[in-house]
Amino acid sequence: MFIHLLHLGRVGYVEGLEIQARVIGARKLGAIGDTLLLLEHPAVITLGRNSSRANVLASDEWLSARNVEVHEINRGGDVTYHGPGQLVGYPIFDLRGEWPGKRGPHLGPVDFVRMMEEALIRTCADFGVMAKRIPKCTGVWTFGGENEAIREKKLAAIGVHVSQGVTSHGFALNVTTDLREFAWIVPCGITDRGVTSLELEAVAGVEVTMEAAMHSAARSFGRVFSRQMLWCESLEQLLDPAASPK
Repeated sequence: MFIHLLHLGRVGYVEGLEIQARVIGARKLGAIGDTLLLLEHPAVITLGRNSSRANVLASDEWLSARNVEVHEINRGGDVTYHGPGQLVGYPIFDLRGEWPGKRGPHLGPVDFVRMMEEALIRTCADFGVMAKRIPKCTGVWTFGGENEAIREKKLAAIGVHVSQGVTSHGFALNVTTDLREFAWIVPCGITDRGVTSLELEAVAGVEVTMEAAMHSAARSFGRVFSRQMLWCESLEQLLDPAASPK
């Protein structure tokens, strides 16, 4: 059992949606196996199904002048930001497959999200960053201080969509992200906790790079979902393995 892994580099958000749609279609047809897409986006703001437009603090004019796109999409969750230095992952998995912890005909969406959180917690640990879940606050968070005034900060946001048992959208892990750009929004609609990045939280002497984070996340997904990660060189190879060069 394996998960296809495709690293796309930096792609525009609309292009990313189009790639997702092609991979989702192939997965629903059974033409390919479960797939994890890893990539970066240019600066973009997305609003999930449960979002409030009031959580976008910057005006449309201000964002447009800076070429920052805004998209309303069908994932769960509120408003979030994607940008350079952030590792975005789109797991396109059929939840009806053989997954650890499956208790019925399919892996429950909540259980799927908890497993993604676990994979990202392990990724953070590779950089010496202690991370955890917070009840009713989906995502991955730092530990707060003993003083209640020192609150947890979000390292990774998660929002998914499930159609015909197949997942789309996924996670966004702040690796070397410019956190000043989160000031454009109320991240995930949460006002009492901030955001941070692996770069800021990593232990002294540990180098944080996108490449290292990408490889760590891939390993962690393989371990948590009990699958071998199978690297693909291109989207074409993923969608049509017979067409790849021998």
